Amino acid sequence: MMEDTLKDYQRIIIEKVSPEIDGGLFPINRIVGEEVLVQAVVFADGHDDVLAKLLYRKKGHEGWNEIFMNLLGNDIWEASFLIEEKVPYEYTVKGYIDEFSTWKKGLQKKWDAGLDVAVDLEIGAQHLEDTSKRSPKSDTNKLKKWIKILDNAKKIKEGVKIALSDELNAVMCANLNENKSSTYLQKLQVNVERRRALFSTWYEFFPRSWAKKKGTHGTFKNCETLLPEISRMGFDIIYLPPIHPIGTTHRKGKNNNVKCESNDPGSPWAIGNKEGGHKAINPNLGTLEDFKNFIKEAKKYDIEIAMDIAFQCSPDHPYVKDHPSWFKWRPDGTIQFAENPPKKYEDILPLNFDTQDWENLWKELKGIFLFWIKQGIQIFRVDNPHTKPFAFWDWLISEIKRDYPDVIFLSEAFTRPHIMYRLAKGGFCQSYTYFTWRHNKYDFTTYVEELTKSQVKEYFRPNFWPNTPDILATHLQRQPRQAFVLRYILAATLSSNCGIYGPAFELCENEPIEDKEEYFNSEKYEIKSWDWDKEGNIKDIIAKINQIRKSNKALQTTKNVKLIPIENENIFCYWKYNDDCSNIVLVAVNLDPHHTQSGWLQLPLEEWGMDKNRHYSVKELLGDQKFSWKGESNYVELNPQISPAHIILIR
Repeated sequence: MMEDTLKDYQRIIIEKVSPEIDGGLFPINRIVGEEVLVQAVVFADGHDDVLAKLLYRKKGHEGWNEIFMNLLGNDIWEASFLIEEKVPYEYTVKGYIDEFSTWKKGLQKKWDAGLDVAVDLEIGAQHLEDTSKRSPKSDTNKLKKWIKILDNAKKIKEGVKIALSDELNAVMCANLNENKSSTYLQKLQVNVERRRALFSTWYEFFPRSWAKKKGTHGTFKNCETLLPEISRMGFDIIYLPPIHPIGTTHRKGKNNNVKCESNDPGSPWAIGNKEGGHKAINPNLGTLEDFKNFIKEAKKYDIEIAMDIAFQCSPDHPYVKDHPSWFKWRPDGTIQFAENPPKKYEDILPLNFDTQDWENLWKELKGIFLFWIKQGIQIFRVDNPHTKPFAFWDWLISEIKRDYPDVIFLSEAFTRPHIMYRLAKGGFCQSYTYFTWRHNKYDFTTYVEELTKSQVKEYFRPNFWPNTPDILATHLQRQPRQAFVLRYILAATLSSNCGIYGPAFELCENEPIEDKEEYFNSEKYEIKSWDWDKEGNIKDIIAKINQIRKSNKALQTTKNVKLIPIENENIFCYWKYNDDCSNIVLVAVNLDPHHTQSGWLQLPLEEWGMDKNRHYSVKELLGDQKFSWKGESNYVELNPQISPAHIILIR
């Protein structure tokens, strides 16, 4: 046993490597061009110096790229590498006992104190001799020449000069003793995705509400006419609620009424009838070819179509007859519908993931994704993934991404934080968040800190939505258009991924069901006829905000948010920056949609590399105004009737 201990004996200790998600069980997320900043605690016993290297490579390659890490203090080392290709990467940390550096420090102290260093130079010559045995010929020749000088008692001064030289240090660092090194046991993973996983602007609408003739059912062909305006507003992803046949059994009427009128279209999330299930299209919307043509037309505007994947069925879905074991059956012989007591959702049947036929169920559900990928879909919004097993999503996303690495999965899981984060670790590229329910400055401050200052930022990409078809938050209910504008500014500038359910949002629809965070006369249960240009709409403001997002790299990532102090609880202020700080954007938002609010910003000029005593130019991007500021303290006044926020470019 002692022999085994000695065999594995290592003096170098490597711990607290970050980013490391759950002991290396899950990867971190990046896109091409993003940096991976790695820190680790590296130390050894005794007084010997240590060195640390960051090792990284494209997964599957044999050789490692090596970067010397910088010592920050307290045994904490740091280095970074850049993601250059859209392939998986891996990284780890390596530590070395640096006997040469330890010797050199002692030599320096003795020489500075005027002590005899002849023997010390002979010891140094031994270090060089040992290194020459493992170095390439070009370095060996240099080392041999230097050894002669260090061994020559008549050339003490020259020997010290060589021993302390940068040239010798570079040669020694290039030929470290691998026998006195230790590598961290974990090879940590980087999942690399395409840019739209990091930066995207989503627009959700119901195709059935866009018929040319009021009172009829809209089609994909009708929706093609919406593309120019959606593009003008700056959206690059159109997300459609389920487009499949809708069940008739227990179909819901207006406002989720259990009584359904003959002309009620039902909820699109009650999927499946005799015309098909998850691989079929509601014939009222058109044909599969119509849908594929809509996808092609959208691409002309650089817009992608995202599909809703909801793994649930109406009682009329073909699965119920063909695979009864995929559902739960009650003792009275009836099938178990969805419910959240006292609410009942008889039009929806949950799938039974505990079925003994689970392998066939999993394969079939994977086949749904594959079917739509082959039709041209690369983005999926997944409904309620937290009600399905984590193991299922881990497997499914891995299977899909292996063959289709550009596919993006958005998790719609409004549930407890640890569950939301576990889904992201398992492969969901983006995630809905609690942004919808954050109201005041304290709420935003703590939530932004959680998302951007903890390990969460390494794997959880938030997607901020001010509203959804299911949610009309209390701070938007019966509120003026300024409330909608300020919420979108917050969503679009805090997060690099954001979205709205339209046109309810840009038309500032604000009437709720009493005492609920739900729309009255919800579009989920009826066909609407929208007047997109109704007076008071905020389409132009949304377009301006989205144009600002696309023109400023600082707004195209999320984890770079830094807060700015201001002594007014109704103003939330922050700044964002790109990698080299050549693009700095400051945002100040009045959280009160009714009253003017003002205060003095305390700006981090030193962090920006700016002189406190000189004037500098700022441009207010929403109003296209220029100002000259000076010093750290500057005044802002925000009248919501004019604009509830400033988006300021710092020059």
